[in-house]
Amino acid sequence: MLVEFSIVPLGSGSSISSRVAEVLGLVDASGLAYKVTPMGTVVEGTWDEVFRLIKRCHRIVLQQEERVLTTIRIDDRKGAANRIDAKVRSVEKKLGKALKK
Repeated sequence: MLVEFSIVPLGSGSSISSRVAEVLGLVDASGLAYKVTPMGTVVEGTWDEVFRLIKRCHRIVLQQEERVLTTIRIDDRKGAANRIDAKVRSVEKKLGKALKK
């Protein structure tokens, strides 16, 4: 399962990089495969692993902020593994070239 999520503290100003860094520390320590993008983080794992991680991330931000907006998108495909990189490679193969990273 691939899950893209973003966590945005509301009311703490326009710079949220310190909160993002805290969340990404938890993601990195989780041992799950992940990719960071400018708009969110993609994590690969089982339902329980991924949602346990997102719950921890949401709660750590909520401990320090009055309000938190968490957005989650799920791509769940039976029998598929290592999709965090394979999906991009598949598109690159069809395109005939590497995409910008």
